[in-house]
Order: sequence, then structure tokens, then C-alpha cells
Amino acid sequence: MTGDSTNSASSKEDGLTGAVQEAGAVELLLIRHGESEGNVAATEARAAGVEVIEVPARDADVDLSGTGKEQATALGKALARIAEEFRPDAVVSSPYARARQTAEIAVDTAGWPLKVRTDERLRDRELGILDRLTRLGVENRYPGESERRDWLGKFYYRPPGGESWVDVALRLRSVLAELNSLGMGHRVMLVCHDAVIMLFRYVLEGLSEQELLDLAAREAILNASVTRFVRPSGAGPWTLESFNVADHLTEFGATVTEHAGDTRVQPK
Repeated sequence: MTGDSTNSASSKEDGLTGAVQEAGAVELLLIRHGESEGNVAATEARAAGVEVIEVPARDADVDLSGTGKEQATALGKALARIAEEFRPDAVVSSPYARARQTAEIAVDTAGWPLKVRTDERLRDRELGILDRLTRLGVENRYPGESERRDWLGKFYYRPPGGESWVDVALRLRSVLAELNSLGMGHRVMLVCHDAVIMLFRYVLEGLSEQELLDLAAREAILNASVTRFVRPSGAGPWTLESFNVADHLTEFGATVTEHAGDTRVQPK
């Protein structure tokens, strides 16, 4: 996620290393994509007690549902109210269709003269051999993996061919490092996925594994919700200003949807 800077970057000394740290972005908006056809299919599969989620395409190509498109439009109407001087000057999306469509609909509705860029590091967590399986499907088809996941917990468990939350956090750290190369004053909007937003909180706030898993156990990231971090100096730690806000959906007549993933997050 590289970008050209038209602002001159200031610098400050890092208190831990003594190194000079360039000033970068001052605001970060994290948006979960609108409801997808995959969200709907997964919820229906769990409710029906079946093993396989009948999604219409591979994960990267699953589109927004009709509700998801309405949510993206409502998001765009809310974003349109941001004063021009406080608007993001970069919008970067996961390349997955549901996130990209959310970003494009929202930016177009807001009337922002920005091109949505994509960055594969913002993609959803990859599930490997467990892709398209419900919890019941995993327990019945891969009982050993189900036991291993319960033992390790969601933070460290990596399904064969997939990723752990730790793996996702690693790629997000490189995204955040680039925010320091944008130049002072930039505001960035990232459109991504629920697990990705949780892990941004983990990295940005320096949470422990336990703190992250406790958060994941009690909170579900709402579709088309907004989470906002700020750091007015453009350097140093970020501050969480708001989390998982979806009031704009109700305000503009869109349905609020949750579609949480597997809530078994703690190691046993």
C-alpha cells in the first residue's frame, strides 16, 4: 500500500530506540465489508445443522448480497458528510470482491474523487482445508483438527493450508509500517474483514492474546461498521476513537447485520 506524498514529512525520535521516526498518517478508518452472499450462506448452513456452506464462488469472488449493497450505500451517505479537509486521501481495500464492492459503492456514493486501490495483505484469513465447512463439518470430517484448534485457541491455530491469526497480524504490521511513509497528515480508509479489524486492534493497541480473545468472544464486527484510530502527531501510538459503529446504517434505512464467525476462540 504505497502512496505518493504531497506533504513534507516531519520527524521525531523514537523513545525506545533513539532512531528518527518519520511522521505519517494521522487517521485510520477501518471498515468491514457489507453483508456478503457468503455471510448469508454460512449463517443458513449453521442454522440448518449441515456440514458444508454452499457458497456461490471461491471466497475471493463472493459478492455482496442485496442487503450488503444497501449497507455500502448507507456507508457512503455517512462518509459524504465528512468535511473535505478531513476526508481520507487514500482508500485501500482487500482485493476480495465483497470488500472491493463495498469500497467502490461507498466512495462513489460519497462523491469522493478517489480511486479505490487494493492490497492483498488486507484479505480475509485463509482457512485452508477447513474452507466452506461449518463447525459441525470440521468436527465430523477432521476431528483431529477440531481437537488441535480447541487446544491451541484461535490465536495460534493454523489449519493445514491456511493461516492463524498470528499470520494475519504479521501482514498487517507491514501495512501499518507503510503508513509512516505516506507523509505527515494523511488519512487512510481501509476496507477489509472482521478478523482483520480485530487484529488491527491487537497490533495498534498492543493487546495480549488474552485481551484479544476476550474481545473476540464478546464482540462481533458488524457489516459496514466503522472503527476509527487517530494519532494527531502522525507518529507514535494510535488511539482508538470509536469501534464497530453502525448507526449510519439505521439512519439511512439499511439493515444492521452481524454474521459473526466461530465464537470458540479460547484455548482449552
